[in-house]
Amino acid sequence: MLNISFYQKSHDSKAAIAFICFENLLLSEEAQAFDQAHGGFLKRALDNNRFKGKKNETLMLTPPSDARSSRIVLLGLGKAEHLTIETLQHAGGTLVTALRPTPDTAVEIHAGSLAANRHKASDVAAHMAFGAQLRHWRFDKYRTTEEADKKPALQSLAVLLPEADLAHKTYEPLEQVAHGVCLARSLISEPPNVLYPASYAERLQELKSLGVKVEILGQEDLEKLGMNALLGVAQGSIREAKVVVLQWMNGPKDQKPLAFVGKGVTFDTGGISLKPSSGMGDMKYDMGGSAIVAGLIRALAGRKAKVNAVGVLGLVENMPSGSAQRPGDVVKSMSGQTIEIIDTDAEGRLVLADALWYAQDRFKPELMIDLATLTGAITFTFGNHYAGLFSNNDPLCAQLTKAGESVGECLWRLPLGEKYDREINSDIADVKNLGPRGKGGSITAAQFLLRFVNNVPWAHLDIAGVTWSEKGLPIADKGATGYGVQLLNQFVLEHYESKG
Repeated sequence: MLNISFYQKSHDSKAAIAFICFENLLLSEEAQAFDQAHGGFLKRALDNNRFKGKKNETLMLTPPSDARSSRIVLLGLGKAEHLTIETLQHAGGTLVTALRPTPDTAVEIHAGSLAANRHKASDVAAHMAFGAQLRHWRFDKYRTTEEADKKPALQSLAVLLPEADLAHKTYEPLEQVAHGVCLARSLISEPPNVLYPASYAERLQELKSLGVKVEILGQEDLEKLGMNALLGVAQGSIREAKVVVLQWMNGPKDQKPLAFVGKGVTFDTGGISLKPSSGMGDMKYDMGGSAIVAGLIRALAGRKAKVNAVGVLGLVENMPSGSAQRPGDVVKSMSGQTIEIIDTDAEGRLVLADALWYAQDRFKPELMIDLATLTGAITFTFGNHYAGLFSNNDPLCAQLTKAGESVGECLWRLPLGEKYDREINSDIADVKNLGPRGKGGSITAAQFLLRFVNNVPWAHLDIAGVTWSEKGLPIADKGATGYGVQLLNQFVLEHYESKG
């Protein structure tokens, strides 16, 4: 993790310096003071470059000879009147990206006069630091031959502003959210020979140190509970299924818990309904929903959130073998409903069916939110920019949508209804696990889940298109994004966290 600090004055004369510039070349007061002290250096540079201060635009400059800093970076924030939290986070991430090819180990952001568009300077500083922290993360565990001079050198970032103490206080809970995002990214990035149900469950034991209660249900436990839908997915693999229950109970004793349920298919071959080999290696991240739940619980526990929250992670590996589930099989779920298996590659909804039922049956939650890389169809609808939102509760939808907008993790609601529900009726069982091929696949998948939530307020987030980035994002390296941790943390903070 990047070492983040907040000071009123410079602590490292050799650090790179970042100055803020709004669109139309509105230099900050700090940049103007530097410019005057060094003979108009910045103005000359601006006159000779195409930099305009637009969002995520940077200009790297070699400092004048009378300045000790290693490098000057002008960082664009766009128009001051349009400044948002997301813009600030992206700016911090953009700065880290710009410095990645350099040997600089430290950078100072001069942010003293950055209050704009009703944002306090301390909030501006904290969110820029948060974005930098998220972008700094890189999955380096298995890099053994990378040359030292090509590795990112940046180790510390300091933000300079008069309200340094207040900025630090604002940043502290954000840092815990960053830890949660990075935990999710790390889990998603692990190769499937390293992260499988048992090893995944064992890794989550580390959350105990934060006060999280970690419970692992094994094969015998799941059989006794009647989780045959989940177990059916796992029966083709030599890896036994696990269900991990994470409890963070720091709210009022009479507060019903919020239940978060995650699909954790640690590798998805499609089973007997085998996927094409092209792109199958990406299916290590089919456990992305469960990783987001783990990251959320990590964030809530890290910042000591005054809320009762439960995470239920259904962990399986979907493999083809002589013991694998077949198309045409019928299984009896924990709810008692029977399911006809039409396609073994429609496996995530089977895992969630039992996990959702277990969560509501055991914890009697206030609401349930599940997350899953559930359908490829959602990517045809939204690409890599929105997650699909389905729900039986309008207020819950509105709250989630607003929370997502505020942190730049956007949701778009799609319909559910009787017409879609009829399409998953089975001729020989209560329900089938696939609707008409090529028609409303994300919707019929969500409609399937709805049969297992009764009347509990529920939302389903299909995050298949946003869990992984092939090109990288302003606050995420190429690969796992951690999309959903910020969103759900904001949702809890705004609507369910006790202020007492």
